[in-house]
Amino acid sequence: MKTTSTSRRDFLKVAATVSGGLWLGFNWQTADANALPLTALDAAGLADAPHNFNSFISIGTDGLITIFSPNPEVGQGIKTAFPMVVADELDADWARVRVEQAPLDTKRFERQAAGGSQSLRHSWTRLRQAGATARQMLVETAAARWNVPASECTTDKAVVFHKASNRKVSYGELATDAAKRPVPTNVTLKTPKQFTIIGKNMPNVDNKEILTGKPIYGIDFYREGMLFAMVQRPPAFGLKLKSVDAAAAKAMPGVTDIVTLKNGVAVVGKNTWAVKKAREKLKVEWEKINPDAPLDSTEGFDRQFKELLDKPGTVRRKDGDPDAAFASAARIIKAEYQCPMLAHSPLEPMNFFAHVRPDGVELVGSTQTPERARNDVAKLLGVAPETVSVNMTRMGGGFGRRLQADFAVEAAEVSSLVKAPVKVIWTREDDMNGGSYRPACRYRFEAALDKDNNLIGYKLRGVGVNVANSTREDNFPAGAVPNLLIDSHDVKSPVTTWAWRAPITNFLAFAEQAFLDEVAAAAGKDPIQFRLDLFAKAKSSPTGAVKYEVDRMEAVTRLVAEKSNWGKNPSVKQGFSVYFSHNSYVAQVAEVVQKNGKPVLQKIHAAADCGVVVSRSGALQQMKGGVVDGLGHALYGKLTLKDGAAEQRNFDAFRLIRMNEVPDVEVYFVENEKDPSGLGEPALPPTGAAVANAMFKATGTRLYNQPFAEQPGSPWKQNM
Repeated sequence: MKTTSTSRRDFLKVAATVSGGLWLGFNWQTADANALPLTALDAAGLADAPHNFNSFISIGTDGLITIFSPNPEVGQGIKTAFPMVVADELDADWARVRVEQAPLDTKRFERQAAGGSQSLRHSWTRLRQAGATARQMLVETAAARWNVPASECTTDKAVVFHKASNRKVSYGELATDAAKRPVPTNVTLKTPKQFTIIGKNMPNVDNKEILTGKPIYGIDFYREGMLFAMVQRPPAFGLKLKSVDAAAAKAMPGVTDIVTLKNGVAVVGKNTWAVKKAREKLKVEWEKINPDAPLDSTEGFDRQFKELLDKPGTVRRKDGDPDAAFASAARIIKAEYQCPMLAHSPLEPMNFFAHVRPDGVELVGSTQTPERARNDVAKLLGVAPETVSVNMTRMGGGFGRRLQADFAVEAAEVSSLVKAPVKVIWTREDDMNGGSYRPACRYRFEAALDKDNNLIGYKLRGVGVNVANSTREDNFPAGAVPNLLIDSHDVKSPVTTWAWRAPITNFLAFAEQAFLDEVAAAAGKDPIQFRLDLFAKAKSSPTGAVKYEVDRMEAVTRLVAEKSNWGKNPSVKQGFSVYFSHNSYVAQVAEVVQKNGKPVLQKIHAAADCGVVVSRSGALQQMKGGVVDGLGHALYGKLTLKDGAAEQRNFDAFRLIRMNEVPDVEVYFVENEKDPSGLGEPALPPTGAAVANAMFKATGTRLYNQPFAEQPGSPWKQNM
């Protein structure tokens, strides 16, 4: 399977050179996939396709099948999963399928973004419908050629068969005639039991390019004649540019220009090294945006968090009478949990190419939200968004950072000032100090038990930096507790915070699930049975809305308990966690054993219900990657601020998990026929609690704050 990067114009040129063949366009903007309007076009007519057709399946006379894919590839495997869905319904020969990356086209595509683990969930039925429609047209064409009923024909690997007469014909041979047939308005989709490609292990379509170093990432992009730029940004949040002396920098070899931006200074030149060395020669003065306000620091946030947790916040959900429940409780359990800011730290630092011309603007690079990049650039330059084109490259990581567009806007601003094509590149230090961080948060939990150790009351108060709501008030155990109160506070700051992989839940899940374990222990109940009892209450006698599927949450809980032999080996200390996020359910059991007198995290079992698994090998890697990412940041992740500046500027200070610290990870999937849901993020949130709960069983020490390595009694402390 081959993949290439091309523009839509190039794609149409290729189409026009194909002799005959079937081109099937389908409308990605249709909300009801069952009413999906489809039109068959021959190659000669493709360039004149109706404007409401904006993505195309092609079947060439040579049998090559192509899908023009709109979603950004950030490592989640969507360029593999999308064509797998189409190819399965089409009964294609997988070896003859390829996918082309689409540029931004808001008239033809819907939701051209990579975020929230929603790409496949959003496109699942549309892709199936398109593949099944093309298959039916090919079958009808073959049946007419043979003068037999279409119902007697079957398909396999891009070939139509009529077994009764022992005849067969390839899709490529049928494609031109099929293009002339009317498009069926109703087609039958396969049942999951009929899938032949979906659910199988398939290598990522970009594997060869990745392993052989082909230029497929944004940082690889090069255009003959382009310039390179690096920007000197404020060294701390809350500062603005006061003055700049660029004389020494301008005299450096390879420098072509130095321009002042809205809040920074860009050094432009012939190569990255030249502009990096010249930037070091800049003499820049900065001043406070608010002269009377101190620059924010981690210590200052901590003080505000503690103060606000003692004050009622904005109520997010209230069920029953929490005050009465706590007043009558036989026992009350309280705990607080806190997490620091985190940098996204993708392997590929921020970069983007821009060419601002009188007739339009061209943008090329790694972005999770190409439409945002286009609109923000258009606003900056005062031009119509339609004059801005965005071509997407593969991303070397994003984790939410590339949902923003500041780096694209920066490139466009520099290009507009120097009147030339420019590529802006950030260093790792730029990325760490000028990023948009996972917001620091603090939570207070309270639980009320009656005399029979039943959970009768539950309170959660959250506070975070630039987080309007630091809770997920409708997540479990909401609905399973008769009296519940959840509220929150927001601390405003000039420090930029943003979505970080599995926003909010990346830490909240740890706090919630660690607290529920502590409550289960106080009630004298097994942690898993304690949750199963709550699930039963949410089903039989729910309080308020239950916005998660209890049966699915229970299913992953029972699956991971079975696979991990929960509680059956006294020498293995186990910790449990279960969480619902991004429409998927993940339960985990972490295992700690004693080695040389020390507790060692040996294994993590992870069970997921994400509906139909499309690319099994891809799903497996998403699960394992999420677990390892969640573990590493729970153990070591920390970014602190002093006087508005990050104290960790590179990986020597921003500690990541190391390969020898990664435990064995076993993954299991609940097999069902539900539509696919998210998987890029859901495996991360439950990990911290499963590990912390297991470590408590092994050491008797509960972990309340992250990173774990900084907590007293932590077995990872010496590794920080």
